[in-house]
Amino acid sequence: MTKRTLEDTGTLPGDVTSARSPVGSFVPALRFRLLTPAYDAIVRLTTRESAVKRALLESANLDHASRLLDVGCGTGTFAISAKRRFPMLDVVGIDPDPAVLTRARKKARLAGVQVTFVNGSATDLPTRDGAFDRVTSSLVFHHLTSDQKQRAAGEINRTLSDRGEFHLADWVQPANLVMRMVFLSVQLLDGTETTRDHAAGRLLDLLSSGGLVGVVQHRRFATPAGTVGLVSARPAIAKG
Repeated sequence: MTKRTLEDTGTLPGDVTSARSPVGSFVPALRFRLLTPAYDAIVRLTTRESAVKRALLESANLDHASRLLDVGCGTGTFAISAKRRFPMLDVVGIDPDPAVLTRARKKARLAGVQVTFVNGSATDLPTRDGAFDRVTSSLVFHHLTSDQKQRAAGEINRTLSDRGEFHLADWVQPANLVMRMVFLSVQLLDGTETTRDHAAGRLLDLLSSGGLVGVVQHRRFATPAGTVGLVSARPAIAKG
């Protein structure tokens, strides 16, 4: 069983470790650091965040899980909601941006829940093989290039237990011309290189080619900025 290490300022479970390893480059929340303080408000207004994350929480089958890893946790909204809904669940949130993790830790303290937040990258997760039976991700993959999406899928495949599940919410192929036009606002902000796969409907294929199986989109939401889809998958390789 292998492990990779990254830094965290809190107490870590055995699935991750506090040793330091550089994260490397990443795209800040909303692409520009100056927008980080407005992240929660903008996401709430443009993505139907409450409805989407509530649906993600329901679809992730967390009542049958014990360990949840939220990849690209941002300011911790989903991770905190999961812990509040399922108090016995061990929840770890990982994000490469120290600024949003500072906000996430503060939000968790105010909510009175114990969530571990770790500085780390989706393409090099600081986790042991098979350590989590659920992995989630919300509006993160559209910040990754095609190669990075595949590497992230491979890392999630490695991290999941043999009966684990991956559940994702992100931009998917626009449902109609109106959704395609409004999605241009996302592409202007986040860049076309990382979002073109989503606009073209290639996200599911990239997750599959990265190593996940049973990849299926099972719900979509029309939002002011485009079509958000819920996607589920399973690990391809048994870890036991």
